[in-house]
Amino acid sequence: MKTSRVSPTMHARWLGRLNFSDALALQEQTVSKKRENPDLVDELLLLEHEPVFTIGRTPDHSSLLGASQLPHPLFRINRGGQATYHGPGQLIGYPIVDLRRCGQDLHKYLRWLEKVLIELLAGSNIPAERRDGLTGVWVGDRKIASIGVGVRHWITMHGFALNVCGDLSQFGFIVPCGISNVTMTSMEKETAKTVCVTEIAKAVTTLMQERIGELIIPETATALA
Repeated sequence: MKTSRVSPTMHARWLGRLNFSDALALQEQTVSKKRENPDLVDELLLLEHEPVFTIGRTPDHSSLLGASQLPHPLFRINRGGQATYHGPGQLIGYPIVDLRRCGQDLHKYLRWLEKVLIELLAGSNIPAERRDGLTGVWVGDRKIASIGVGVRHWITMHGFALNVCGDLSQFGFIVPCGISNVTMTSMEKETAKTVCVTEIAKAVTTLMQERIGELIIPETATALA
């Protein structure tokens, strides 16, 4: 499906639970297709991962606390940031967005991701916010969502991990995002209510499809049409 570059849309897919390598291959395939055909709409891949640790493109691996002792596989990937954990109960979002239509502004894109997640959490009466100098989303001094992005030819991959429910103890094997003494929290912990990942995925889809236009610079979109 083609769409107007002036009125962009985002196509979302719920993929269920995937292991990390399959999700990474799908991202790379999607990025490659968008590079070859700039008329393709932006994509949002939503899923849960089987338990896995990842770390970004940094020579400093101190956040791993000794990788040989990790209970789940470790992937070194082309995103920014230190070590994090992904697993069941966590909503993973991989937006594949053409930043050439957004002024090639990665900072603006990161703040947009944070804004969407903060708005989502407000809908569940969770008072989330940004913290200066620390990409991600927080509830007080507790971190509820991590963000790590990679860019190829100005097309994004990787994205966000929102703790919805489930076991947070696996974060104890690392220094999450390289932040010492950070406490990880989830929507379930903050609300003391049962929260379903698939329902949160639907809410994220609606918000991102409504808000994707905030990223677009109209004259840039027209030039790429």
